[in-house]
Amino acid sequence: MKSGVIQLARLSWRYLWSRPLAAVLNLVVLTLGLAAITLVLLVSTQLDKALERDLGGIDLVVGAKGSPLQLILAGVFHIDVPTGNIPLQEVQALQKNPLVAQVIPLSLGDSYQGFRIVGTTPDYVKHYEATLAEGALWQQPMDAVLGASVARGIVKPSHAGTSLVGATFIGSHGLGGGGHAHGEHPYRVSGVLAPCGCVLDRLILTSTESVWMVHETATAADAEDLEILKEEREVTVALVRYRTPMAAITLPRRINADTALQAAAPAIEVTRLMRLLGVGADVLRAFGGVLLAVAALSVFIALWNAVRERRADLAMLRMLGAPPGRVAGLVLWEALWLAAMASALGLLLGHGLAQAMGWALQAQGLLPVSGLVWIPAEAGVPLLAAGVAAVAALLPAMQAYRTDVADLLAQP
Repeated sequence: MKSGVIQLARLSWRYLWSRPLAAVLNLVVLTLGLAAITLVLLVSTQLDKALERDLGGIDLVVGAKGSPLQLILAGVFHIDVPTGNIPLQEVQALQKNPLVAQVIPLSLGDSYQGFRIVGTTPDYVKHYEATLAEGALWQQPMDAVLGASVARGIVKPSHAGTSLVGATFIGSHGLGGGGHAHGEHPYRVSGVLAPCGCVLDRLILTSTESVWMVHETATAADAEDLEILKEEREVTVALVRYRTPMAAITLPRRINADTALQAAAPAIEVTRLMRLLGVGADVLRAFGGVLLAVAALSVFIALWNAVRERRADLAMLRMLGAPPGRVAGLVLWEALWLAAMASALGLLLGHGLAQAMGWALQAQGLLPVSGLVWIPAEAGVPLLAAGVAAVAALLPAMQAYRTDVADLLAQP
């Protein structure tokens, strides 16, 4: 029985490649459809996890008036420019609100080699439960802690040894790099974070005082100006955690109505963002479905014609004692060979496209996507390919099954 199946598989393989152009065409179309579906699965799953992970424990984001979605993208995911700055006094007042359990201030504005420098407090590191791979958190102004991706991605500054701890670098104005370099205030690396799979991986963290020091010194014309700037200090956004669920009802409305600040609920804005991203995913998924439908039709036509062309071969197999089921299985095996090859190539191409997309996104400091991961949902790709192939081969296989030897031999 086993040897019969092996012989059937070998014969079907030879039959498949007896028409190389048709086989390659069917293989390419089926591969592209499966690759598109694989890409959607990889990207959507990773983005969902990244958004959920980075939003964990953040109930409200407070910043300057503007777009709520922009505020979330800039303050939580660090993939957009902030809407502006807010007075430090307003943030301090928010910290004293009885509805608020915790406020984490973030100050943005500078970067180094495209990685954002974020002034904050150690609570920001604790919030994501990040740990240090080496060194320590900042102990004084102008100390900086590098995220794991930053430590891997930057061109290492000139320093002794292989460790980045103790190295110095100069931040530049602007979030995208290329701005004015603050050469008078170099940062010193005090530590490097271990990979956490969160937004901290692609950030450079320092104390809020460091950001103030860099910008106040660069802006002030004299000592009197410097003192005025110190009295009017600002931060960019504040990440808020509620003390009680009732705060979700009253606090955002109160902030938006009674202050010059803007409060944005991450859950609402991310739902809106996912709805926008979902449109693109649906389009790509539909494109993959169309390709699979075209592939199924193409395979069906190829196998139907193959059965008609091989009538003499089929009659010979029947005369040699092959049962109808084995003759039908020969057609089905051809389709399954295509499905197997297309599954392997589709998964490989889908992962390659995801990796290329990940490189492009990470080069722009956006959400991380990788093609070097495997998700359980991908196990359905070979099953989908086999299903498409089996459906396409159903009628040709039935035609082969019903082949009448006497009729075939009677034909000229």
